[in-house]
Amino acid sequence: MKFALGKKLGMTTIYDESGAQNVTLVEVAPNTVSKICTLERDGYNAICVDTAKTAKKKISREFRVDDTADYTLGDEITVEVFSPGERVSVSAKTKAKGFQGVVKRHHFKGGPASHGHRHELRRGGSIGSAYPQHVIKGKRMAGRDGGQRATNQSLTIVSVDPETNIIAVKGSVPGVAGRIVELVSIS
Repeated sequence: MKFALGKKLGMTTIYDESGAQNVTLVEVAPNTVSKICTLERDGYNAICVDTAKTAKKKISREFRVDDTADYTLGDEITVEVFSPGERVSVSAKTKAKGFQGVVKRHHFKGGPASHGHRHELRRGGSIGSAYPQHVIKGKRMAGRDGGQRATNQSLTIVSVDPETNIIAVKGSVPGVAGRIVELVSIS
């Protein structure tokens, strides 16, 4: 299994013989293996990798693996482990949007704009019933939106540039530019 931590740079369009492809650029600085979890000692097999320090702290993530024998402490994982045409899953924290109403948060249609509905255009409508006389848990209402972990699966790597440590992934990747993302190969 191949994996790495990277930083989302943004989206662009690449033109090649097959036409235009919308890609997300991810910078994968060399990752360092900082911890190896084994089945005997920890109860599971995993590799913990660190990426370069940001302004405040270094970023660490743990990836589950089947066998830890291929890794030793201090190993570097570079952009060269991935190749064009390979499929990856990309995980990151989504863009936080703050407190949002039901139309934006849950894609409600909204009320009619006429016939006595003067102030009801983007309201949620009725939220309860006569029994059990309280709002049921999980009711779709206004609240904080975004800022949660999301994974886009089966994205294709279009190009890998070892000189600049940049991978071009076809499609969109969760999060805003500058956010740390996890790339894991699907195989």
